[in-house]
Amino acid sequence: MEIILAIPFGLVIGVVVATVGGGGAILALPVLVYVLGEGVSPASTASLIVVALGASVGAGSQALHGQLCWRVAATFSVPAAAGAYLGTLASGSVSGRTLILAFVPVMLIAAVVTYRRGEAAAEEDESADCPRPGLVPASSAGLAVGALTGFFGVGGGFLIVPALTVALALPLRRAIATSLAIITLTGLAALISHLTNGAEPDWPLTLVLCGCAAVGALAGSAVGRRLPARTLARAFGVVVALVALFLLVDVLLLGGPPVG
Repeated sequence: MEIILAIPFGLVIGVVVATVGGGGAILALPVLVYVLGEGVSPASTASLIVVALGASVGAGSQALHGQLCWRVAATFSVPAAAGAYLGTLASGSVSGRTLILAFVPVMLIAAVVTYRRGEAAAEEDESADCPRPGLVPASSAGLAVGALTGFFGVGGGFLIVPALTVALALPLRRAIATSLAIITLTGLAALISHLTNGAEPDWPLTLVLCGCAAVGALAGSAVGRRLPARTLARAFGVVVALVALFLLVDVLLLGGPPVG
């Protein structure tokens, strides 16, 4: 039954991550925990696998259309990978309930920042060349986002897109494309840390989600190129905020996620 349920959810995760440059993990983690019955620890590992694959497919599609800023992705990803490793080590000493409660305010801040970027995004020159941010701001942003990626066990796109647009001045569409490449690299780094520390996801379920997320990512990339930038920003903010509120209500009022 779980395998059948995984198919539509995998497609949705792929569509979301490729359309708005992130957010797949904030859907994948609740789906794995609340719908498919996985514990928080194996679910966080599985979500990294699913989102990294979906993001890699989306990044490839966006690169073919000239939207990906490779220099920014490389400068951001190396310190982000180091941060992801450190964040993963720190997460081992925190309970699942505490992890989710800490996750919620981070998500809400990212939702508000991205939603408010909608107005500015509508006025951006999407044909402009990729900006060339300095090494220090790009590396600092990468390190901070990577640490949160590893700590929470997520792909990080819900933080990467705001960081790229606000801190590094990328136009929204280029930020989305570049975010997908960064998610792939930082997600793989965090995944390696999870696996070397003994994490064991449900592999059959994870592989089904991966296959469906890859298909969804191809569709999501096509959709994202057609939607107005303002719509993309606002949709991203709304999705993140709704998931954050659901997690908060569940932990505080409904007993929280299953453990294990």
